[in-house]
Amino acid sequence: MAKRWVSSFLFLSIFLAMVVSHSADGPLPALFILGDSTADVGTNTLLPQSAVRADLPFNGIDFPHSRPTGRFSNGFNTADFLAKHIGYRRSPPPFLSILSHSSSLSKKFLRGVNFASGGSGLLDTTGQTLGIITLGAQIQQFATVHSNLTAAIGPEETEKFLSKSLFVISTGSNDIINYFQSNNRTLPKEEFIQNLGYAYENHLRTLFDLGARKFGILSVPPIGCCPSLRTLDPSYGCLEEMNEYATFFYTTIQALMQRLSSEYQGMKYSLGNAYDMAMYVVNNPVAFNFTDVKSACCGGGKLNAQSPCVPTAALCSDRDKYLFWDLFHPTKHACKLAAFTLYTGEPVFVSPINFSQLAMDN
Repeated sequence: MAKRWVSSFLFLSIFLAMVVSHSADGPLPALFILGDSTADVGTNTLLPQSAVRADLPFNGIDFPHSRPTGRFSNGFNTADFLAKHIGYRRSPPPFLSILSHSSSLSKKFLRGVNFASGGSGLLDTTGQTLGIITLGAQIQQFATVHSNLTAAIGPEETEKFLSKSLFVISTGSNDIINYFQSNNRTLPKEEFIQNLGYAYENHLRTLFDLGARKFGILSVPPIGCCPSLRTLDPSYGCLEEMNEYATFFYTTIQALMQRLSSEYQGMKYSLGNAYDMAMYVVNNPVAFNFTDVKSACCGGGKLNAQSPCVPTAALCSDRDKYLFWDLFHPTKHACKLAAFTLYTGEPVFVSPINFSQLAMDN
């Protein structure tokens, strides 16, 4: 038994050294992804009670072998394309899928884990009736990963490993959409967004205490321009009031990241301005080869956005020409563009450094 443990420890130590070492192409950090459906790669598919799922066609029609994987997309999503830029084939697998292979947990954790769950948000109340995994619960799952790594390779190696890892977080949209559409909007916009900022701060402090040092943050996009929400406007325009929530969210998180990085030695971050990124495409569609930035490619009803993407839905013929895949989510082509901007973009869209600089900064 002792010999087997030593052998396993040596293997993990060698594997860890390979993961964090500098190759000719630069470092290859592990990738830990948290958030909502914009980054979910199959978590909710593994939750039998989840009401938020993408495990039916036509989801995944442009994924290898045209299979639905639980991604809210016709193919790869932004998490996948970010992982590709770093050097992986796609996003790391969902935590729950790794958990089912308990005999080799530590080895699988060394390349990273995707915890993201569609329908979740910064607040524990967001999505609580939908059978999803809240962001707080996702962080507790990461705590399990931390404990497992510590037991396998020791606290010092775990600290070193996590300090080089990249933590990508994409969340906030569901909190705003749920609040905006509720019948109990008692707080002013600024106070509600500030509450989201407090929640974000608590989550980031917990992750920092668990060893996270490098944060890639995606802000909230112009959710008022999603096809489903455009249908609420008589002329199918963007819901500007909801977009105001998104822009105020960005300035709140921008100030938060500046403050925390000053407070915590060793904390580094890259903040993607998803609002400005998306609006630049909406206002200049031809430059990015889009012909439709209002309608959903897969769905039904007005703007093809009043019913979900299911096998009986209406499906557009040229998916790369559409900005939106379904009621809320971008197409594979749009996700690829977003990841490219996050990874290589200028400070106007991603600051104070881009995701590439963050990943390479050791």
